[in-house]
Amino acid sequence: PMLSLGTLIDVVVVDDKVRAGVKLSAPSEQLQLQIRERIHAALAPLGVDQVVIDWDLSVPTREVGQDDPIPGVRNVVLVMSGKGGVGKSTTAVNLALALKRAGARVGLLDADIYGPSIPTMFGIQGFPASEDGKTIEPLERFGIKLMSIGFLMEDTKSAIVWRGPMLHGALQQFLGDVRWGELDYLVMDLPPGTGDVALSLAQKLKVTGCVIVTTPQEVALQDVYKSVSMCEKLNLPILGVVENMSFFIDSAGVKHTLFGEGGGKLIADFSKAPLLGQVPLEPKVREWGDNGTPIVQAMPDSTSAQAFSEIA
Repeated sequence: PMLSLGTLIDVVVVDDKVRAGVKLSAPSEQLQLQIRERIHAALAPLGVDQVVIDWDLSVPTREVGQDDPIPGVRNVVLVMSGKGGVGKSTTAVNLALALKRAGARVGLLDADIYGPSIPTMFGIQGFPASEDGKTIEPLERFGIKLMSIGFLMEDTKSAIVWRGPMLHGALQQFLGDVRWGELDYLVMDLPPGTGDVALSLAQKLKVTGCVIVTTPQEVALQDVYKSVSMCEKLNLPILGVVENMSFFIDSAGVKHTLFGEGGGKLIADFSKAPLLGQVPLEPKVREWGDNGTPIVQAMPDSTSAQAFSEIA
């Protein structure tokens, strides 16, 4: 029962009206709906005319060590894949926005130093300020705190030619020197491959888990398997798998599996983690992402946005 769990608080009954607070541990619309239905079902036989529920989000926190650079961040989620071009950045930005829209405090770190996409996809440029001369203030859009190497570049078309130690130093600054404050989730958009970035993050802080992104076809799977293997070697928990560009629905309503099917399920089975969702190939996702307003924010009722929300 909710009273025993401590998730039901501040119950007030006036005549045939009930008002109550409900504590949630996850920003899930599906969970809210389920709890709302069960409360209504329990109160209906008692002749209750009106039920008002006040939702209180209390997200559990990861283990934070003494040397953790971001102690105020409750959860760190890495969005990654061994393969480039599968939609990691699209998944990361829409995942972050879906969590924010569900009531969580969210930050997004663009850890892809060589190919930063977050400035374009959020439609934001500008040099981060420092109020105290010691820490960097993240930029903010749609209520999400943002940091990317792209904000520090005068020419967005210039290439960053760095060796590993410089990349490691930039990551350390993005974690320790940025004022992230109190966050429920810090989502990190990682570069493709199984290189320095994931290793640095695994050594630097306690990661809540990884979201593995893939497309259905075999040529992608061969690289994605390697990222799963890397997570196992680094003791990074895998939260689940997202299959992107799963299918395309044409104007006549016919479903086409352009890149084959079943790839996400194979990766999920291999990683012993759930298939969190399948995101369709929808032109609006690309259009809105290029225009600086990700699909979850621009068209929340679209098929793709709904898929990202369910994944979140």
